Amino acid sequence: MAQEDFHKMVGYQIYPKSFKDSNGDGIGDIAGMIEKLDYLKDLGVDFLWINPIYKSPQVDGGYDIADFYAIDEMFGTMEDFKKFLKAAHARGLKVLLDLVVNHTSNQHPWFIEAQKSRDNPYRDYYLWADATKDKLPNDWMSFFGVPAWTYQAKTKQAYFHVFAPEQPDLNWKNPKLREEIYKMIRWWLGDVGIDGFRLDAISHIQKAPWDFKIKSWKGNGPWQPFMNVEGIDDYMKELKAIFDEYAALTVGEASGVTSDKASRWTGDGGYVNMLFELEHNARKSNGNGQGSIYGYKKVIMRWQKDMLEDGWNALYVENHDQPRVIDTFGDGSLASAKAMAVSYMLLRGTPFIYQGQEIGMRNFPFTDIKQTDAAEIAINYKKLLAEGLSKDEALAQVTQNARDHSRTPMQWDDSKNAGFTTGKAWFVINPNYPEVNVEKSGELIDLYKQLIALRHQEKAISDGGISFYFEKHRKLFAYQRDEFLVLCNLGETRANLNFPDEMGDYEQVLGSKRRAFTTKMKFDPWEYQVFKIKK
Repeated sequence: MAQEDFHKMVGYQIYPKSFKDSNGDGIGDIAGMIEKLDYLKDLGVDFLWINPIYKSPQVDGGYDIADFYAIDEMFGTMEDFKKFLKAAHARGLKVLLDLVVNHTSNQHPWFIEAQKSRDNPYRDYYLWADATKDKLPNDWMSFFGVPAWTYQAKTKQAYFHVFAPEQPDLNWKNPKLREEIYKMIRWWLGDVGIDGFRLDAISHIQKAPWDFKIKSWKGNGPWQPFMNVEGIDDYMKELKAIFDEYAALTVGEASGVTSDKASRWTGDGGYVNMLFELEHNARKSNGNGQGSIYGYKKVIMRWQKDMLEDGWNALYVENHDQPRVIDTFGDGSLASAKAMAVSYMLLRGTPFIYQGQEIGMRNFPFTDIKQTDAAEIAINYKKLLAEGLSKDEALAQVTQNARDHSRTPMQWDDSKNAGFTTGKAWFVINPNYPEVNVEKSGELIDLYKQLIALRHQEKAISDGGISFYFEKHRKLFAYQRDEFLVLCNLGETRANLNFPDEMGDYEQVLGSKRRAFTTKMKFDPWEYQVFKIKK
């Protein structure tokens, strides 16, 4: 794929279970996605990233795959997916699926066989070590807050998992396993005809030796033994060769890959076209779940600078694993949603819009643990109750940054169930849907359309350089994209802007209010402006 192609593109992420239900069973499905393709085309996006629709027990939102070659019946059939793919392509929309190859479900046929005996042919498809019930191979912890090992008395060994116990990790050191994975990738790209992949948890496929000692249990310390570990490059080169063979569009979820090392992953000769970094989802230390605008700014600026010469960012402020940006970095207002949109959509990189973000969907007001769904929420809730917290305190703590906020059903209109389903929705629907929905949020949708058009039409936005102003300002996010000047006040107080006198003559392109550019301005709370040098 020519580099300039994905530089101009904007992606839209669909969480199928919550996008649109077509048959009234309360679960979003492929036919529902087909139904809304014209909406997505009208929005102006270029490609769709579809969260997992593979056959799965759904322990972790479909990221526990039981069959790489099958569509889960809750979403439809393979024929349904092929119809969706054909309909998307007919509208000029590319389709990316999640590639989940760090682990499988414990219901995958490989693991069902592997756990039968130590000498089973599939045993080495996974990671095992000698253990007892009371002594695991090491003290590593999973991302879900439980030990990264699960003991099996039958074979007197434990298997390794960086996520839930129901998601055993694959052994990438095994050439037979890799052959199986590569065969599957070629099938989706070649036989089925999808356009690429988002590589889930790909930086975890290589593990440190089991005797690796964790030096710090703060920050990413507990997960250091399986985050971008030495030796992973050999596997990534093999994957890249297949992606290049099919001109696939690829984006890597690569936690543990630092900004100064990112060009090895995405750059001249990198493994993927672009990278999702996780750092900018910065939270304030007061524990209320609120995002730190200054933390967001600092991380974004560092990644933009480090990848300016060689590399490419995947830009986002929401996804299926993050709470809603309007509440975490904004103040819940439409104005804050607009300012956040402008702040990231015109950066250097390929922007992604998560379903509902374009209408200002908000976090869900949880009042009972039974309203939640994510596996780690239940685990952490029980822990907090055991530590003596009340039910209300524990619920508030486990839901403040929960990914469940972003997984509530899409709000299409003000009819019953927000137009998502004619039946009983599989998950709670935000009670604000009569006011926040596609039919009534046109103002925010229109802004996204304008931002997408700028990337499509202006080479300075798609391929230009970037430099920053007022880097130390706590709330003001200001940057230059060649002849474009982007200014966003990401705060609830006014901001003073004092530019050098030699800035030149600018005209307004976009703005939350009509304003002429001057070197001294006072910006209103959540004000945004996009100016362009007059020719």
